[in-house]
Amino acid sequence: MKLKSITLFAFILLLTSMQSCSGDEYGSITNSQTGSSASHNMGQNCMNCHKPGGGEAPVWKVAGTVYNEALTATNSNATIKLYTGPDGTGTLKYTLHADAKGNFYTTENVDFTGGLYPSVTGATATNSMSSSITTGACNSCHDGVSRSRIWIN
Repeated sequence: MKLKSITLFAFILLLTSMQSCSGDEYGSITNSQTGSSASHNMGQNCMNCHKPGGGEAPVWKVAGTVYNEALTATNSNATIKLYTGPDGTGTLKYTLHADAKGNFYTTENVDFTGGLYPSVTGATATNSMSSSITTGACNSCHDGVSRSRIWIN
C-alpha cells in the first residue's frame, strides 16, 4: 500500500511539472534576455498575438525587433532604454535587452503616461527617438514599410 502511495505521488508530481511548461516556448521568461532564443517572428508586430485574449501567448507590454545598420539581419547586441525625455534625456524608466534573435519584450507593466522616448544602443552607437511613444508595439510602426526598422550597429 505504501509503495502505491509513493508511486502515485511521484506520478502526480511528474504530471504537475509537465503542465507548468504547457508547450509555451517562453516558459517563465518575462523579459527578453541576452542570448535567449525563445522568441520568433522577427520584424512582425508582436502585439498581434501577444495581447490580452491572444491565446497562450504571454502579453507583452513592449516588444519589437532590432536590426543591423544595413537592415539585412537582426542585431542581438542591442539594449533598449525608455526615457522620460527625448534623445536619451530625462529619467531612465525601463531597460530591455535584445535576445539572440534581435527581439526584445517584457510582460512587466510599463507606464506610458506623458510618453516615453526609446533609445537603442549597440556595440558602437546609440540611436534615439526625438518623439515619444504611448504604446509598446514597436514593430507596428517600424515595419520596414511605413517607417524604417529599428536598427543599430
